[in-house]
Amino acid sequence: MSLPFRASVLCLLLAACSAPSQDVVPVQQAIEVEAEANDGEFISAPVEVVPKAYDVRKGTDWPQVALVDGTASISCELDYAGAGDGDALTDLSFFNVVDTLKPCQERGLVRLRYDGKINAGFHALVERVAAIADRMEIGKRVLDIDSSGGQVEDAIKAGDAIGASGWTVWVREGAACHSACVLILGAGDVRMISGPVGIHRIIRMSSTATTRAELNSELQAVYGRVKEYLERNGVAVAVADLMMSVPNRNLRVLSATELQEYGLDGTNPAQDDLDRLKLMRKCGADFVRRRDSFQRAFDRQCKAPDTDIEELNSCGLALRDSFSFPDEACPDDSPMSEFDAVRSAFYQRRGESTDTGASGTH
Repeated sequence: MSLPFRASVLCLLLAACSAPSQDVVPVQQAIEVEAEANDGEFISAPVEVVPKAYDVRKGTDWPQVALVDGTASISCELDYAGAGDGDALTDLSFFNVVDTLKPCQERGLVRLRYDGKINAGFHALVERVAAIADRMEIGKRVLDIDSSGGQVEDAIKAGDAIGASGWTVWVREGAACHSACVLILGAGDVRMISGPVGIHRIIRMSSTATTRAELNSELQAVYGRVKEYLERNGVAVAVADLMMSVPNRNLRVLSATELQEYGLDGTNPAQDDLDRLKLMRKCGADFVRRRDSFQRAFDRQCKAPDTDIEELNSCGLALRDSFSFPDEACPDDSPMSEFDAVRSAFYQRRGESTDTGASGTH
């Protein structure tokens, strides 16, 4: 990126072109825990409190942070089988994130692929990608995740960032979402699941407990935080109970029925309540009725066991036509509208009409 272009990006992406703050505070680093691939949720040991948090939504002088035990890539395509997972994102500095997301600005869609642990680096990753997506007005965001778990504290922070910035979360075939990753899954506006989702007990590696009573006292405070987090994301608190009861050496893989009952699959119940109020005012009662009918039909007809994400998407796109979606008056709020964004950009580049039928492919 040339220097003049970088300067223009600064003015376009910042609320005001002011000099960056010199009061840079290092990102809090959690203590790393050496564990096997299927390790569970961990609570990091106490660390020194950071006196001032840095808001990546403002300014450009972002604190340095690295991905540890994880890899990330950015794609502007939803067709991962045909187009792959895009460009690697290893440098989380401001301008590198801008450069990597810039190709996605035209179509208004980004897919963030992440494979690895839930930790401070992952929290920084989703927070920074969302911050630049906001500045570039990239409204459609998909987190394509494969994780065996990690730090509960960082999962809650990352989940709150995801919940505040409008993400669909995929667990595609060949991927998994275990342990602390379940908290990330719960934060998505929409969850599409083909791989296994599993839960087991929280442990605290820094614990000084010598009795079950002492250990339980430590974990009750953690349990309270997890419970509050699940409640605000519309997930059943029974998930927190499983995180306290299933032995850490084991893994309780949730069935498709349990994922639905616990509020971990499909539309986020808490977000759905907000969306219904907004859509009723913006798009009318008939739109909301058709949207609800589509979701029920999608759950019945498309969500068969061992169905991969590509098949789920194709089934949903074919089903939309029966419910008059995408809606002419509210196309961006129609179910699976992220696919319309991809198709629209494709046909605009070719100079053709975007009227290819509601069940068009991607």
